[in-house]
Amino acid sequence: MEHEMNSYFLLAAILVPMLAGVMALFGGRLNTSVLRSITALGFGVPLIIGIYLFCNFDASLVGAYNFEFRASTGLESLGIYLHLGLNAISLPLFLLAGVVGLAAGLYAMNANAERLNLYLALLLFMLSGLMGTFASVDVFFFYFFHEFALIPTFIMIGMWGGAGRRGAAIEMTIYLTVGALLSLLGLIALYVQSGAESFSLLELRNYLLAQPLAETVQSNIFALLLFGFGILVSLFPFHSWAPKGYAVAPSGAAMLHAGVLKKFGLYGLLQIAAPLLPAGGEHWFSVIVWLALGNILFIGLVTIAQKDLKMMLGYSSVMHMGYAFLGIATFSVVGVGGALLMMVAHGLSVALLFMLATCIYHRSQTFDMSAMGGLATKAPVLAAFFVAGTMASIGLPGFGNFWGEFTIFAALAETETTRWIVAPAAIGIILSAIYGLRAAANIFFGPPKPSFATQLESESVVDMKPFEKVPALVLVVALVLTGLFPRLLSDNANAELSNIEVYKVQDTLPHHEAIALPTKEDAHKEVTH
Repeated sequence: MEHEMNSYFLLAAILVPMLAGVMALFGGRLNTSVLRSITALGFGVPLIIGIYLFCNFDASLVGAYNFEFRASTGLESLGIYLHLGLNAISLPLFLLAGVVGLAAGLYAMNANAERLNLYLALLLFMLSGLMGTFASVDVFFFYFFHEFALIPTFIMIGMWGGAGRRGAAIEMTIYLTVGALLSLLGLIALYVQSGAESFSLLELRNYLLAQPLAETVQSNIFALLLFGFGILVSLFPFHSWAPKGYAVAPSGAAMLHAGVLKKFGLYGLLQIAAPLLPAGGEHWFSVIVWLALGNILFIGLVTIAQKDLKMMLGYSSVMHMGYAFLGIATFSVVGVGGALLMMVAHGLSVALLFMLATCIYHRSQTFDMSAMGGLATKAPVLAAFFVAGTMASIGLPGFGNFWGEFTIFAALAETETTRWIVAPAAIGIILSAIYGLRAAANIFFGPPKPSFATQLESESVVDMKPFEKVPALVLVVALVLTGLFPRLLSDNANAELSNIEVYKVQDTLPHHEAIALPTKEDAHKEVTH
């Protein structure tokens, strides 16, 4: 009975924001307080359910899913079933969607945007799609919910985006449409070639373990998924849509897309492509590594050259995706586990920074960092949050980003094949420190620029207001929790990843089992090996 109730809670995490979005969309006569109450419910319930399911997660169900929900779709003849569930790989991203969704919603409810009801409705639809994406066991619905969440992004950029939104939206649409089509072709080819009778990830895995596909077939399908998912994640050199899109996107859309939706492709690679197509992953290993280093080094240098704050954050987001790709490229429990933790921590930190960028703009009326300075004298709390977000993004110990990066480096250092990657990848940390610390210095410290000094003297420039502090605090607390207690996510994920053959076979050394991410003692042991 309890299991059935929990499965309905999982369904509710998808339906509640969707229903709240419908009410907001068609409740044009609702007064502002009622609208905010309805939308607050829609943004808050998924996180509450996520925390409840996390606390009731049965870690012993390795190789299976918790809280499974099944329903007829009328498309069973095509092998399509509504099958929901969470395993230790999808649960952290499900929680990420809930946390970022709540923060984005709390901030958006006080955005004073034109047609606020439509704005909030689109954010709620986006959140509903995100919860469905990471709760789907059926690969068809995994893809469907992603597309459902993606559509509001284009609409929000077109209606509430900044200057140059039309060109950015067109470029973003072209890239993401191509990426979605390639990944769809790859998923369909995987289903057809496998001979399975449904799109269920469990059934596909069982079929392909018993009867692996030929290496050439695996290589071709993996290429479709790699480049399809890669475009959606802004893998170099298919990245140009991301910085431009985020620079013009309204805050809520940027927070949810950069923080959560962009993890769809990485999740697809580590949960679907690599486990089901191991020979294909091995064939494309070198390509993944070199393109990931392109993200880290080339995009890192481009990020340093940015003067526009949102463009800098957009390129920074693209750059850090390179580390996650390197983690997946190790095809090991340690590396992929690090990539998963990196995805969660990056989602929190980039969502925080995009929200703070808008807070800065409201006080400076510009995103040009070279035209600011001294803002900390009038907004010390804003400065503290921005420095915290920047430190997290760089990978300072105490934040979740540190454990993600450290574990990926530890996995790369394990074998002769990947050890050489550590040095060029580590340069990215230096690049991150340069542009991150410079941004904080230019915006908040030192003497203000002459044109900005007069503006700072105005009484209109104040510190963060409560509606800005609360969502920022939600994200910072989540970052610190993942930094201080990474085992809450990593232990179960490691057990699940160890059950997947392609990751398990890479771990031939016994001390792999000792790395669990949580304590300095474990970290020290791993380095000394």
